Amino acid sequence: MSDLIDDDGPGGPNSPEFTVSEISGAVKRTVEGAFSHVRVRGEVGRVSLPRSGHIYLDLKDDRNVLASVIWKGTAQRLATRPEEGMEVIATGRLTTFGGQSRYQMVIEDIAPAGVGALMAMLEKRKAALAAEGLFAAERKRALPYLPRVIGVVTSPSGAVIRDILHRLGDRFPRHVLIWPVAVQGAACAPEVARAIQGFNALPEGGAIPRPDLLIVARGGGSLEDLWGFNEEIVVRAAAASQIPLISAVGHETDTTLIDHAADRRAPTPTAAAEMAVPVRIELIAALDGLEARRSAALGRLLSQRRQRLADLARALPRPETLLNFAAQRLDRAADRLPAALSARVARERLRLSEAGAALRPASLRRRLAEERRRADERVARVAPALARLRRLRASELEKAARRVRPELLQRRVETGREALARLDARLRAALGAGFERRRARLEALERMRAGLSYRETLRRGFAVVRAGGQVVTSRAAAEQAGALEIEFRDGRLSTAGRTPRRSRKTDEPPEQGTLL
Repeated sequence: MSDLIDDDGPGGPNSPEFTVSEISGAVKRTVEGAFSHVRVRGEVGRVSLPRSGHIYLDLKDDRNVLASVIWKGTAQRLATRPEEGMEVIATGRLTTFGGQSRYQMVIEDIAPAGVGALMAMLEKRKAALAAEGLFAAERKRALPYLPRVIGVVTSPSGAVIRDILHRLGDRFPRHVLIWPVAVQGAACAPEVARAIQGFNALPEGGAIPRPDLLIVARGGGSLEDLWGFNEEIVVRAAAASQIPLISAVGHETDTTLIDHAADRRAPTPTAAAEMAVPVRIELIAALDGLEARRSAALGRLLSQRRQRLADLARALPRPETLLNFAAQRLDRAADRLPAALSARVARERLRLSEAGAALRPASLRRRLAEERRRADERVARVAPALARLRRLRASELEKAARRVRPELLQRRVETGREALARLDARLRAALGAGFERRRARLEALERMRAGLSYRETLRRGFAVVRAGGQVVTSRAAAEQAGALEIEFRDGRLSTAGRTPRRSRKTDEPPEQGTLL
């Protein structure tokens, strides 16, 4: 910088001329030479996170602001990312940015300014996440009683995983999948979040079984050591997990934000294994006890049912007692059956006789004559009715002719004539059909009369015996009669003056036919 100072004073003839870049470079070398390594304590102000991965922020106190930048490579290695309002101690160097004529600090490391600052930031983050409902009790799921597969997110080289596996083996051996992660440092938070998301992304029935339960575990440590489990990315991953999750970070007195987002919090990794599975021996003993109780209950139930059945059996009547009354009713019905059948046959024979009496030829002839008379009367009434109808229609036509034009009248006359012709044809057809139906019915009655006549019986080989004009129906009446007249199919024969032949067996009546 001394090279740029004019010994002759300002405005002297020997004052050199400098370019803007020369002045800017000189200032840069001076600032970087004097402040190549500094530690600055202040409050984080504005924080900018562009896509480039760099972090731009302001460090401020109550009077001044120091612009600062954290390059991408350094930002990826930070254990704690700066947040607005956080009090930190930044280590780095000062430099200038000639493009804007300003100076800034290039931060190489940044850490909270003591436990108090970390706790303040932790409480602020906890309140913000709780306001979103990530810690709500209704979001938490119940743990499976006996998971088939357990996923463990922890360091594969620590004592934590050995304690968990040992405890699971003692209580109830299960299939365990381990997702190795860093449990401390800058890589802790993103690796733990990716592990939780990766377990949730495993498909059901895939080559790698999907866990039924997750355990995120780490041993004890300071607040700075456990800070990765307070990061927002880890808390959101735990809250979004579809698989029930147990948080077992630190010792019993250690509390992290993942404990609030998890479904259950275990004070130690060993306690998490105890929460995950029941004790197998206790389950076997409980099952044995339940089986014994079931057997005893079943025995008591069978005994009670057997006693109840015996009590009911004593109250029931004997089978033969139940059958006695039915057998008695059957015997009575069997005794009454022949008389009932005989009475039914007699009633039917009487009905048949009454029906045959109603079909005598004289009554049929009278009925036929009556039907013919009614038909003749109806035929006689049809002609006058048609004449009256024609006269009525003619009168109506004459009246209408006075009101209607000739051509319209002519059309109506033609229409009426056609309708009258149709009606006449229908009437004649109806009368013819009625005559045919009655003729068919008379013919059917005539056939029935002829079928029921005794002359049809004579044609089948029977004969009618008369004495004095009366029909003889018994042997005694024939012996008393002086002369008999026998009517056959082809005529009558008189037995007057003839001696009838007797059979050798005089005590047996000759075999006769029957009309039934």
